[in-house]
Amino acid sequence: MIGVNVGQKFSLVEEFWKPSIIGELNGQLVKLAKLKGSFVWHSHENEDELFYVHQGTLYMEFRDRTEVINTGEIIIVPKGVEHNPYTKNDEEVWVMLFEPANTQHTGDVKHERTHNNQQWI
Repeated sequence: MIGVNVGQKFSLVEEFWKPSIIGELNGQLVKLAKLKGSFVWHSHENEDELFYVHQGTLYMEFRDRTEVINTGEIIIVPKGVEHNPYTKNDEEVWVMLFEPANTQHTGDVKHERTHNNQQWI
């Protein structure tokens, strides 16, 4: 495996809310995504999800609270916990995701933003 330039890989991400794969290890995928606006309420029954904010401020809404994740910070959403990531003020937020390879993008929820056939970049 050769080194991966994360900044260069982010330049290849063209669609908001559509993760692209940049690596795989021990059954986990490393993905990049650009986010803007609101996503969709969903959960992952059997998989935890880690969000690392590379650029911007991510808001992770839970049914009982909202967490603010700034550049350089992470949040881990435990399996089975309903959540809705979003951004504010038309800000573009860049995130790196770590999740099991079998994780469905929006869990059992079917939505126009669901992308389960993610591509390597």
